[in-house]
Amino acid sequence: MRQIGHYINGATVAGESGRESDVLLPMTGEVQAKVALASTEETGAAVANAKAAQPEWAATNPQRRARILMKFVELVHHNYDELADLLAREHGKTVDDARGDIQRGLDVVEFAMGVPHLLKGEYSESAGPGIDVYSVRQPLGVVAGITPFNFPAMIPLWKAAPAIACGNAFILKPSERDPGVPMRLAELFSEAGLPPGIFNVVNGDKEAVDALLVHPDVKAIGFVGSTPIAEYIYTRGCAAGKRVQCFGGAKNHMIIMPDANMDQAVDALIGAGYGSAGERCMAISVAVPVGEETADRLVEKLIPRVEALKIGPSTDPNADFGPLVTAEALERVKGYVQSGIDEGAELIVDGRDFKMQGYESGFYMGGCLFDRVMEDMKIYKEEIFGPVLSVVRAETYEDGIRLANDHEYGNGVAIFTQDGDAARDFSSRIEVGMVGINVPIPVPVAYHTFGGWKRSVFGDLNQHGPDSIRFYTRTKTMTSRWPSGIKDGASFVIPTMN
Repeated sequence: MRQIGHYINGATVAGESGRESDVLLPMTGEVQAKVALASTEETGAAVANAKAAQPEWAATNPQRRARILMKFVELVHHNYDELADLLAREHGKTVDDARGDIQRGLDVVEFAMGVPHLLKGEYSESAGPGIDVYSVRQPLGVVAGITPFNFPAMIPLWKAAPAIACGNAFILKPSERDPGVPMRLAELFSEAGLPPGIFNVVNGDKEAVDALLVHPDVKAIGFVGSTPIAEYIYTRGCAAGKRVQCFGGAKNHMIIMPDANMDQAVDALIGAGYGSAGERCMAISVAVPVGEETADRLVEKLIPRVEALKIGPSTDPNADFGPLVTAEALERVKGYVQSGIDEGAELIVDGRDFKMQGYESGFYMGGCLFDRVMEDMKIYKEEIFGPVLSVVRAETYEDGIRLANDHEYGNGVAIFTQDGDAARDFSSRIEVGMVGINVPIPVPVAYHTFGGWKRSVFGDLNQHGPDSIRFYTRTKTMTSRWPSGIKDGASFVIPTMN
């Protein structure tokens, strides 16, 4: 059986803690690998290696650092099929969806190639008599990323690429559910010429996370996952004096106005709600049709589309989505569906009993569709993270805005309409971090920043785009004057430019 250890100082190493976890094949339910779970001591050793390697990397010309990123992108493209197949087999998403996971990560690597320009500081000549003032952005040192199972290529690259480009050494603690792709990415970074110790993978669980949170040489931590864990990491990391950004849960609404092109809206909901079995933080999980007539038309068109969803193994090129990641994830989603029924929502499509012929032990579930979901129901308030779409009927446009604004999560939101005034008003007034106008999954391109509002985020800097450069660097400002023309004598007055 495949054994997965860690990637430390440019080489794969076996785990030493004696603890390990199963890596499942969601298509069949079988155990396909064992992954080592790092101890506090092993995590500390990885940090020590990173700290030793970082100064020389920070002193490397930013353009040379960018060239290594270029070579890395080239290598990923050469190994795309292998990476996508590995990702699909460990996560459960389809191979085509896995390819998208990888590409969205590469987009950020390509953005980070611009680091020679992005790191340029500011300069003011003659800010005072014979005085020049200038600033530079310098790396933090050793930084870490703690990433989730649902995007095992994209989110590690969102964290690592800007961090490395800025001259930091990076420690990745990926999900223990699907660690194969992060380990392979580490190997490709080394093959691209990245020095040993600059990109390290520490596989583990809470013990490894806590070790990173308290280690004095880890200067910053980025996290993506559930809100309770995001809050825990943010609180502990800040208490330890670290720079921390944490991205948590979501409950993304899509408001469908009476004038919306209903066929386009339904296509958007089917893809955004059920793609990747709903295991996306930007999945649309709440449809909000405005007016009863709009709601009736929407539901009438949704029912046959949800019933016709093709669920299959991750390797099936015709599947709309594959299995969930684990048996526990499957049972959790089914529990939410039962909760919705118990609280009075109308389950109009029930996919809980779906079985995949030949894959009966896999973690499959068909699409579920609820109508007449109310605000006080658990399936509305909490993130389900499965192939479940809830229809919440709004009487008016104002009710639709209030629903999204009042929810504790503020990751993404969308509106479908043909009215430019309504779209402009919506984008101005909505209290959500990422807004789509006739776009169901409003994930920004790599050179803009990604981040939600409210309890979807902890910290004041977002992922990728300019914020990523700010997060992984700190500003140093120099005020300089040279001896010629300086008068003798001490001054006890605060310096001014008068």
